[in-house]
Amino acid sequence: MEMFPFRPLTLQKSPVNKRELSERRRRSLMLTVLLLVFLASCTPPTPRSAVAVTPSPPATETPSAAPTPTETVNRLEVEKEALRGAQVTVWHPWFGAEASLFELQVAQFNAVNEWGIVVRAEGKGNFSELFAQTDAALQAGALPSMVIALPEHAAGWREQVVDLNPYVHDPVYGMTALEMSEFPTVIWMQDEVDGVRLGMPAQRTGRFLLYNQTWARELGFFSPPQTSFDFEEQACAANKALAGDADPNNDALGGWLIDAHAMTPLGWLFAFGGGVQEGAGYDFLSQENIEAFKFLKVLQQKGCAWVPSSALSAAERFAGRQALFVAASLEEFPDYARAFGSRGSRDEWVALPFPGPERSAFAVYGSSFVVFESDEVTQLAAWLFIRWMLGAENQARWVQSTALLPLRASTLNLLAAYEAEHPQWAQAVKLLPNGQTTPKLASWRVVRVMLSDGFRDMFDTIRHPDWTDGQMPAVLKQMEDTANELNR
Repeated sequence: MEMFPFRPLTLQKSPVNKRELSERRRRSLMLTVLLLVFLASCTPPTPRSAVAVTPSPPATETPSAAPTPTETVNRLEVEKEALRGAQVTVWHPWFGAEASLFELQVAQFNAVNEWGIVVRAEGKGNFSELFAQTDAALQAGALPSMVIALPEHAAGWREQVVDLNPYVHDPVYGMTALEMSEFPTVIWMQDEVDGVRLGMPAQRTGRFLLYNQTWARELGFFSPPQTSFDFEEQACAANKALAGDADPNNDALGGWLIDAHAMTPLGWLFAFGGGVQEGAGYDFLSQENIEAFKFLKVLQQKGCAWVPSSALSAAERFAGRQALFVAASLEEFPDYARAFGSRGSRDEWVALPFPGPERSAFAVYGSSFVVFESDEVTQLAAWLFIRWMLGAENQARWVQSTALLPLRASTLNLLAAYEAEHPQWAQAVKLLPNGQTTPKLASWRVVRVMLSDGFRDMFDTIRHPDWTDGQMPAVLKQMEDTANELNR
């Protein structure tokens, strides 16, 4: 089935529906705004070979021989004929619809690529299993050509991972400067560590705040919170409204529904100007981090943030007006839309970054294509498959299937209909300039689990308001010590 069918041109005029014309103009304007925001978050990466500028030779000197405008230099020194019949094995973490789409695209690449490259895909079911099997293959010396893994996984395998910068910048097989500039910086730079490109983005998502704008208006707030102070005011107003109604069972609800997904505390730390990585290690005990966690703990103590005590999902609670705010990852947005639909709710909800005192932020994360060292032909063949997968049409199909972030600006040109049907997704894309990357350390694989556990414990172990000032630094110091121990 065609993903982007074109309607045949007809010369017969049809009556113009003014409402339809207005809606088309609105969608066109919205897509233009999305594209401009997306491009604003993109910074053309500078090739390492272009950092130093060599002055032109004086007019009296005879310049050394250089390629003519029609000549290109094959820096990778692999001829097209050598690629004929090259075999590439790729391990991926997906199952279900994602695995089906990926394997369909693998088959399409095998059928159409001009070099005769053959890619063979093997699904491992999830990231944990893929990591374990890749680690075992690493010890056995029987690695696949490449895997689709998390950037922190690639950092741990660094000695066996191919630096993709020479492939990206190769004049024959690489990307143009314009193509590279289409990737937002927060997406492009996640795989770059100390000048080495350990991978290329395969998927990216983000963790956002969701906000019931209709309920907020009924509470007297006509714009989303811009700062943490606004957030507190609105969250506390929602709790007060439920505490004052006729139902005594909801008196503790209403504000922000606390969750312990690792990207939730990380988003709050970013919003307060903090973070967790410091050089090659971790620094949790900063004043910004203290202020962020103190703000959230006090919010709970005021009754304006709460931990759910039953198995009812966050989406169901949010749709049922038990929380004015919840945190959710982009791939969860369809679950929230269904929850509102199943209740017949007409409430309008929107996606926001986490608000701090002076800025807003959220964490961007996801998987990457990682190539392992083998021979020059296989490595180049793997790169050519990656480059093809990152094409705008292939990326549009991924967005439509997964509801994740588009990786490059040109993909948006193919997603006008999707944007119109998924307004919260469109809002999330517009927020990309607020996105920040997760730590680029191999230990982040386990440290993020510790961050999640520590964040959950914080809402259970510190109970008396007078203890917050003294205990908050102690909590963060314990997190920092544990993180740096895991980083060894």
